Amino acid sequence: MLPLAEVLSTLELTESGDGTFVAEQRDNASHHIVGGHIAAQALMAASRTVPGRLPHSLHVYLLRAGDARYPVQMEVTNLRDGGSLSTRRVIGRQGGEVLLEALVSFSVAMEAADYQQPRPEVPDPETLPPVEEQLQAFADEAHGYWVRPQWIERRYIDPPPRLAIDLPEPPARTRMWWRPAEPVTDDPVVNSALLTYFSGTSSLDSTVSMRRTTQVTVFSALIDLAVWFHRPADLTDWVLSDQVSPSGINGRGLANATVYNRAGQLVCSTTQEMYFGRARRD
Repeated sequence: MLPLAEVLSTLELTESGDGTFVAEQRDNASHHIVGGHIAAQALMAASRTVPGRLPHSLHVYLLRAGDARYPVQMEVTNLRDGGSLSTRRVIGRQGGEVLLEALVSFSVAMEAADYQQPRPEVPDPETLPPVEEQLQAFADEAHGYWVRPQWIERRYIDPPPRLAIDLPEPPARTRMWWRPAEPVTDDPVVNSALLTYFSGTSSLDSTVSMRRTTQVTVFSALIDLAVWFHRPADLTDWVLSDQVSPSGINGRGLANATVYNRAGQLVCSTTQEMYFGRARRD
């Protein structure tokens, strides 16, 4: 299957009874479960127990590394169903060990004041080169890591990490347009899961740029992630991610991001923390 089709297939969890769902993983050379991916699956599991309401926030702690060759059991507990808000706890287990704990909140639409900070003024995505074109000079580096096909298309406004580490000073922020590489559903829950997956991986850009390293030279892992969904995303068009890393300390890098649609509406806000460990071997 195409990479995006593989991602979407793993969001179709199998219910095994009593609020438990089976989440199949996408295997890779290191058998590492991607933090953003398993967080997106936790969101999908919780959503299956809250019909008629959309997710508005997700808070995840990733406690252990899992093995992507095997599925993860998602156990959903109903904590509250109120007049406008519902809350679920999700525990992700594999082989008897807890990999993930999450709280997911859902809401109904309400008439209320609507305000936001304006979207940054940036070039349109059509005027920017694809990232694979920007990094073509590094096509032979790290076994083709920088130009490999992905489930998303990216158009960077600021230098991507591989270029940023060669600059005299790291960029203050990392802004990029992105969209799925293939057509996607208009299901707002699935699109919230795709936003979660993307947020759990893309915000690494700002932290590695500030650290003057890259994700292929130093081991990194997502350790916690929070996402606030402000309005449903239309992922048939480009969305803008504006990312910044305000702090790096004790081997951890903090990253914040705001995501806007083409019309300038704020789609979601995220905060995450990455752990950086030992240097990778060739």
